[in-house]
Amino acid sequence: MGEFDLIARYFTRPARRSPLGVGDDCALLAPAAGMQLAVSCDMLVEGRHFLSTVSPERLGHKALAVNLSDLAACGAKPLAFTLALALPAVQEDWLAGFARGLFALADRHDCELVGGDTTRGPLNICITVFGEVPAGAALLRSGARASDDVWVSGSLGDARLALEVFRGGLSLPADQFERARARMEQPEPRVALGQALRGIASAAADVSDGLTGDLGHILTASGVGATLDADRVTALMGVGAASAEPADGSGDPDASRPPGPSRDFRRACALSGGDDYELVFTAPPEARDAVIEAGRRASTEVTRIGRIDAESGLRVLDAEGSLLDQRFGSFDHFA
Repeated sequence: MGEFDLIARYFTRPARRSPLGVGDDCALLAPAAGMQLAVSCDMLVEGRHFLSTVSPERLGHKALAVNLSDLAACGAKPLAFTLALALPAVQEDWLAGFARGLFALADRHDCELVGGDTTRGPLNICITVFGEVPAGAALLRSGARASDDVWVSGSLGDARLALEVFRGGLSLPADQFERARARMEQPEPRVALGQALRGIASAAADVSDGLTGDLGHILTASGVGATLDADRVTALMGVGAASAEPADGSGDPDASRPPGPSRDFRRACALSGGDDYELVFTAPPEARDAVIEAGRRASTEVTRIGRIDAESGLRVLDAEGSLLDQRFGSFDHFA
């Protein structure tokens, strides 16, 4: 099968938003009157962003989901995307599964494929996504102010748990591992929540590299600091936190809790584990009811986990209000 046969069979669909669709040198897009285009690009590289064991259908989903998550953090409505795909070989079963997962998520968010490129090489997926947001209404990283609340959506740390199981450093009951693995391989972009937060949140970012690191981008852009409640964040682990067992048999020496990973490890998973694709955002205290209502309308749980400070830097406190000296660094490709 040649390159253009591959595109025609697996990635060509009737276009609605682009007058040209797939197949010309460029796609043409026009946002609605009064709207601005929001554009983001993410690359997934085998061995770096995903394991070779992931199913092609889940990989197709995740490739688009991580980009839609960026639109969510901006409060934008998805419109269209392009796909650049490097393949070591043409495997039709793999392509069919990948396209199925990709388009299932695209159809849920009414986001159409309008162009891209294919080539031979190590498996590499690069998607550029386009959305629209009312002019001046985009959620940015730079709007957080002292006394704002810090919020996060959904659950945190589950993808990191699954990764540790794959690495052989942790074991989970089979059903819990499958749930954690789904969080790692098939994240749910919070698109509806991002749009619901327009006019309510003062700043936002998606949690891709870890909560502390992605919140740090907000703090830097806004020129502020923050204090987080470590136990509130750790409680957001949705899968297996209490029943996970270190592979070497060691666990938390505290006999009052069930066997499992140490408290520091659970905190690290939730605070800096990465691959969560939730939203971290800030909002004034008087907007608490509006934030909760936005979460309800988006069918997404939201949790208040801290506050924005005038003093720069990030402080993480335990239940007694003591400052933790543990470092919670997020993922950096070149660190």
